[in-house]
Amino acid sequence: MERSDGPLPPGADDEVLATMSGTDGDERYTRQGRLKKRYYEDELTRLQEELVKLQYWVQDQGLKVLIIFEGRGSAGKGGVIKRITERTSPRIVKLVALPKPTEREQSQWYFQRYVEHLPSAGEIVMFDRSWYNRSNVEWVMDYCTPEQHQEFLRSCPEFERMLVRSGMTVLKYWFSVSWDEQRKRFESRNEEPLKRWKLSDIDLEEHRLYVKYSMAKDTTFQFTDIKQAPWFVVPSDDKRSSRLNCISHILDQFHYADVLPDPVELPSREDIPYVRPPMQEQTFVPQVY
Repeated sequence: MERSDGPLPPGADDEVLATMSGTDGDERYTRQGRLKKRYYEDELTRLQEELVKLQYWVQDQGLKVLIIFEGRGSAGKGGVIKRITERTSPRIVKLVALPKPTEREQSQWYFQRYVEHLPSAGEIVMFDRSWYNRSNVEWVMDYCTPEQHQEFLRSCPEFERMLVRSGMTVLKYWFSVSWDEQRKRFESRNEEPLKRWKLSDIDLEEHRLYVKYSMAKDTTFQFTDIKQAPWFVVPSDDKRSSRLNCISHILDQFHYADVLPDPVELPSREDIPYVRPPMQEQTFVPQVY
């Protein structure tokens, strides 16, 4: 495959199609058309409060919700997941980020290791990358055979239709980032030692194979953008707006009610005859701060 640092082939770049021309004079945005930090933080707090209401509604109604996050490296999947989980309960809103499959898992039906992590009643399960590894990362990196790739494209839509027919809500988000923005983010990680761990060999290869990843996305959408479980694309060159837009869209998928529990009355202490051992017998961490 020819290597080039010149212009990308037409249509290969995940550039933001919706321009920010309407932001001129809008005090919520910077001159570059990106959300200001103060507005972003205020709006994020409001949306996080709504997420807490949603989680209680899902639990109250016994709903089964699966949210899949996919996209290019550094596109912001982890950022939005972090904001979703900051205020929600890990008993209701669960994150699944599976490691590389074991030798035993590689011999199983491809979807098998994901099935055990699917939501039960009253749960929201988020997949940070999912079975779509096969049609994206694995295909781009030649980790799967052409036959395995084709079989995935045939079986995945049927698998997801089965999930929906079983009563599960399936939401799929694809985070897009332009070539220039991805490069800026990778360069930023490379310059900061504390962030360099985020820059893996897979990320470097994915950046080199940016065009092939565009091909993988287009093929994935062609086969798996189905009516029962459509793909929703999140333009992510502006991290702040992408986070708010994604969370807002998730909330809009449910007609939820406020079933937050009422404040509880704290119990009084029960007095029990007891003499504790001397405190000096315990080992404390050094008081450095």
